[in-house]
Amino acid sequence: MTQKEKELEHVPAEQKAYATLLLYGCWIGIGIMVITYFLYLSGIMDPYVTIDRVTDLWHLPSDEFLHRLDIPGGWGWTALLGYGDFLNFIGIVILGVLTIVGYLTLIPAYIKKKDFLFTSIAILEVLVLVLAASGILGGGAH
Repeated sequence: MTQKEKELEHVPAEQKAYATLLLYGCWIGIGIMVITYFLYLSGIMDPYVTIDRVTDLWHLPSDEFLHRLDIPGGWGWTALLGYGDFLNFIGIVILGVLTIVGYLTLIPAYIKKKDFLFTSIAILEVLVLVLAASGILGGGAH
């Protein structure tokens, strides 16, 4: 048994599963970002906003920038996924949602172990992250 295997022997199974999810999820998200960025750069998919228009307006505050380009706020960008410049967001969303999915996979394992403290923390973490991503609070973080 190698030193690495000995070190990992004491890591709980749910932590290994969480780490594996993050490892593969990150690579999938990055891979999708590379592919969609290629589609954007190659011109295979037209952009919603041309680069000339972006450079003309990038000095503006974000709310004015979005208003002038008629880009919807919040999750409204999902309606623009048919454009190369918005298709890139898919990989970013995958990276962003990995933590939520990871915690969701931990909850059953903690329940099975009767570890109600960690179960509660994981549930609260999921609720907070989903609430933040929903835009209900209007913080503009998305």
